[in-house]
Amino acid sequence: MPSTSPPAAVSPDLFSVPSRPWAGVLALGGATFSVVSTEMLPVGLLTPLDDGLDVSAGTAGLTLTLPGLVAAVAAPLLPVAVRRADRRRVLCALLLLLGAADLLSALATDIAVLLAARALVGICIGGVWALAAGLAVRLVPAASVGRATSVVFSGIAVASVLGIPAGTLLGALAGWRWAFAALAVLAAVTALALALALPPLPAEQPVRLGELRRLAGDSRVRRGVGAVAVLVVGHFAAYTYVRPVLERVPGLGSGQIGMLLLGYGLAGVVGTFAGGVLAARSPRRTLVVIAAGLGTVVLLLVPARASAGASAALLILWGLVYGGVSVSAQTWLSAAVPQAREPLSALLAGVFNTAIALGAFTGGRTVDALGLTAVLCVGATSALLALPLLFPPSHPSRLSRRRPPGGSAPRPPFAHPP
Repeated sequence: MPSTSPPAAVSPDLFSVPSRPWAGVLALGGATFSVVSTEMLPVGLLTPLDDGLDVSAGTAGLTLTLPGLVAAVAAPLLPVAVRRADRRRVLCALLLLLGAADLLSALATDIAVLLAARALVGICIGGVWALAAGLAVRLVPAASVGRATSVVFSGIAVASVLGIPAGTLLGALAGWRWAFAALAVLAAVTALALALALPPLPAEQPVRLGELRRLAGDSRVRRGVGAVAVLVVGHFAAYTYVRPVLERVPGLGSGQIGMLLLGYGLAGVVGTFAGGVLAARSPRRTLVVIAAGLGTVVLLLVPARASAGASAALLILWGLVYGGVSVSAQTWLSAAVPQAREPLSALLAGVFNTAIALGAFTGGRTVDALGLTAVLCVGATSALLALPLLFPPSHPSRLSRRRPPGGSAPRPPFAHPP
């Protein structure tokens, strides 16, 4: 495992709390808002994209699938590629690349050009999450890390509530090209905010592929990341089809469903900050509550299909519970491996994006074969499967028992915080 001593070439002063910590935290939240808004924008523009580029709905859907798959690969590899580069500069470059990709999307004349632009978006998504997710601990005092991490991850929920609906509305009023152009401007403004608000952020240590392999090879890392993976797979297997699930509930029309999805997004914002507060005290226990709550809520939507009120309440509770997943997982794993925060953030971001794609794929195959009730059961079961993985084994792993010659046992590279 990586050494716990800081690199000799880096001054310890560069890792002290900056003079304007919350400005940097807000800028990081703006970065996550920008990449999530760009990633999910085609959700509201699939029909205009079909018509504008003369492609099928399935082909237009690749604009959602491709960035996620590229992000899953880019997240662990980009920190390796940039090595010791200042993280502020790398994040600014990624946001400028995101703006260029959005502009290319706006100018695309055929689906091949648009997909090439969306592949660039995937690189930006993976890179931003791999680097930004673990930076809050370097910007604010220890007592504020949970709240700061919540702000960084709030970009996900705020994009669902504001970014995606605003892009969809702009696309309806002015055309889909202007929606992508607006996101290009947003990315450029965010890059400027990062440049002005963040202090110099040299790499704590260069990330190497061997380090990622060692992290992934430790049984305790696999349990932690595996728990997050099955939780996210379960969520997206079910949530991808939440609209048709709600459409079969008596008394819920398209207008009511739209309001409920907005309520889900707002609940997600609340859940992100509530999860951050709880995870600051006990991240593993918070994830246990989230996994149990998510599995139960999704499963209860099966008998609740006869009641609009019950379905609405469960959907809002779903948003509240799931809103805390990202911040709780990041807090837990960062505390468990403080000497390798960035490599683990990169690994987690890669697994997270893979789980999103796998969840959507699993949900689609389940719906086609067995129907909507089955997809809710599959999603709930997957979420509940995270529970046994969230509890440490009763015996230490062989790696934790290994002792160097003439020395004492090293600190386990993946401890389990309470």
